[in-house]
Amino acid sequence: MSATVDGDKSVLVPRVRRALRGPRPDAVPSLVGTACAFVGLVDVAAGVFPRFRHSRMHAFAEVLPGATGPFAAALSLSAGVLLLLLAHGLKRHKRRAWRAAVILLPAGAAAQFVYRHSVVGVLLSLALLALLLRHRGQFAALPDPRSRWRALANFVLMSAGSLGLGLVVVSAHPGKVVGSPSLTDRLEHVIYGLFGFEGPVDYAGRVSWTVGYSLGALGLLTAVTTVYLAFRPEHPAARLTEDDERRLRDLLAVHGGRDSLGHFALRRDKGVVFSPSGKAAVCYRVVSSVMLASGDPIGDVEAWPGAIERFMDEAKAHSWTPAVMGCSETGAEVWTRETGLDALELGDEAVVDVADFSLAGRAMRNVRQMVKRIERGGYETRVRRARDLTDDELERIRRAAADWRGTDTERGFSMALGRIGDPADGEAVIATAHKADPNDADSPYGDLKAIIHFVPWGVDGMSLELMRRDRSADPGMNELLIVASLQAAPALKVERVSLNFAMFRSALARGEKIGAGPVLRLWRGLLVFLSRWFQIESLYKFNAKFRPRWEPRFVVFRNTRDLPRIGFAAMQAEGFVNVSLPRPFTRHRPDRLPRPCAHPARHHEQPEVRAA
Repeated sequence: MSATVDGDKSVLVPRVRRALRGPRPDAVPSLVGTACAFVGLVDVAAGVFPRFRHSRMHAFAEVLPGATGPFAAALSLSAGVLLLLLAHGLKRHKRRAWRAAVILLPAGAAAQFVYRHSVVGVLLSLALLALLLRHRGQFAALPDPRSRWRALANFVLMSAGSLGLGLVVVSAHPGKVVGSPSLTDRLEHVIYGLFGFEGPVDYAGRVSWTVGYSLGALGLLTAVTTVYLAFRPEHPAARLTEDDERRLRDLLAVHGGRDSLGHFALRRDKGVVFSPSGKAAVCYRVVSSVMLASGDPIGDVEAWPGAIERFMDEAKAHSWTPAVMGCSETGAEVWTRETGLDALELGDEAVVDVADFSLAGRAMRNVRQMVKRIERGGYETRVRRARDLTDDELERIRRAAADWRGTDTERGFSMALGRIGDPADGEAVIATAHKADPNDADSPYGDLKAIIHFVPWGVDGMSLELMRRDRSADPGMNELLIVASLQAAPALKVERVSLNFAMFRSALARGEKIGAGPVLRLWRGLLVFLSRWFQIESLYKFNAKFRPRWEPRFVVFRNTRDLPRIGFAAMQAEGFVNVSLPRPFTRHRPDRLPRPCAHPARHHEQPEVRAA
């Protein structure tokens, strides 16, 4: 199957497919998840608040054992909390959430019947149970990757929720409270009750039993869920195995020149799915239930559909949201044609053709003057293949790259490799800037002042991966090393160089032109405002210095509703949003090499043009 798609067909085919598909396949699970959350709230309310009327079942309740009422309240409360926790899993088709809900719904219904005598609550629970049983085939998704650190997060969240809900339980019987306990007394009563002890608040009648059972149930629920998450078998996120990496390198050796982002598929914190023939692959990472691929599929274009189908099957099996960041125009056409997904232009990649690059001319005057000024300051540059550097030089470069990172959070995903000087990456190009200084005699970096790292792009190209510089070095280190790399490219047999990715480049370029409309100017103004925190305008202007040609890059997504989730997941993957545990609680992972800080493309420290 050819990857060249007619322009009209590439637009119309996804729309026709969406029209023929009919109702969305996730409509029922979404409805069931929402209904589950509602029933959970009803169960919680039934367990917390005393019944506000005498029902016809009151006489029947009077002959039940004395603890039945308090026990039913606690059961209703526990079932409601668990149903609230399961609602999201049901929306995502999770099989385990379905099984748990099928058990909890009858328990919650029975508790409401005994404690509240609520026929409506019972009917709601049974109706949802019937809906779950009827559509059980739609709840088959496998579990997400997990680790035992989730137990700590569960303990913190459940403890906070139990404290808040416990205060509501303690305060839900104002007419039965003895005296006027303060907020501190109520909070102390909740804490004691979560551990199964009696607190300082007294109640008239059997209310103290109801409150005690409910608080004890919340404490037990927190403990049981935390213990379960802590001791269940780990299901780690997918990682590249040695065999996966070998197969990917074989594909890149033949087809690596097609996409400048191909080599970044070799990040070892990504998973991979291969086409049935093994001639193509899609690399991905799962972040916040979003299955993120980056760049085009690796390998033969004819085999791309098979790899894409495997990717979509994996996303469906786990109920992950599929998305692709930074694919080319051809890649976007194939993705939309084969899957019915949508594509949106995300920005442009700057590509410099070495044969056309020159510092001559008025357009390059600023870059030329900056480079000459730095060279007169005593700086020299070296551009070499990684295999030509000594072990000591590589170690010094790695240390400098880690220490000169501009943020505490390591960043990078779609256009970052995550390592420097690996023996398997001998074709990578490392450009360094040096300046002899007597004050640097004791420096661990020696005379090293700046670093640029390029990864291979086929046999005749290289793609910018990382830029770092010593903060004490003169401004313009990035320009100096890029110019040096472009000038050294012919000797390295490199004909094209991919620089940084500029998000929304076309909007910025059109918005600053004379005659731009008010909407375009407003959009550009917003992008310039956001550039205070994200390198949007600065990256565009920095790339434009080298007179590149612009290659559009796209994001591929299922529907517009998923875009906020995909954007958040992409920011997590790139390192702009960090929801992991604080450093004191994180484990050292010796198998993971430091990875660079990246914009939703490649990271570079660029203080002189800064607007991550």
